[in-house]
Amino acid sequence: MEGNWATVFLGVIALATLVMAAIQIGAVLVAARLARRLEQTVARLERDIEPLIGRATLVSEEAARVASLVADQVERADVMLTDLGRRVDDTVTLVQNAVVTPVREGLALLAGLRAALRALRGVRERRRGSGGRHEEEDALFIG
Repeated sequence: MEGNWATVFLGVIALATLVMAAIQIGAVLVAARLARRLEQTVARLERDIEPLIGRATLVSEEAARVASLVADQVERADVMLTDLGRRVDDTVTLVQNAVVTPVREGLALLAGLRAALRALRGVRERRRGSGGRHEEEDALFIG
């Protein structure tokens, strides 16, 4: 009976090895199918993503071009505003020299003429006033 048990155990071991080999072959076949499906999925994703990458490249190039144009426009605006400020300062200086300064001088001249006229009127009034006083004093004189 000992030989029988050894044969039975040997048969069980052989059967277990056969089952394990079948499971491993099945696992390899399933893994191979999964690998093929994964490869197909990756290829499909690459096909689908490729146009998106091309569009993203175009968008980034356009954005870079727009940023460059905006930078140029901002620089032009800065130059223009600087020039405008300088021209406004020049115009204000010109107006002040051409208009304001002569007007001030003219007003000073008019103030001087007014003062001179007042002084002349004051002298006339004093003369009249002193002549009128004599007449008033003569009327009051008894003698």
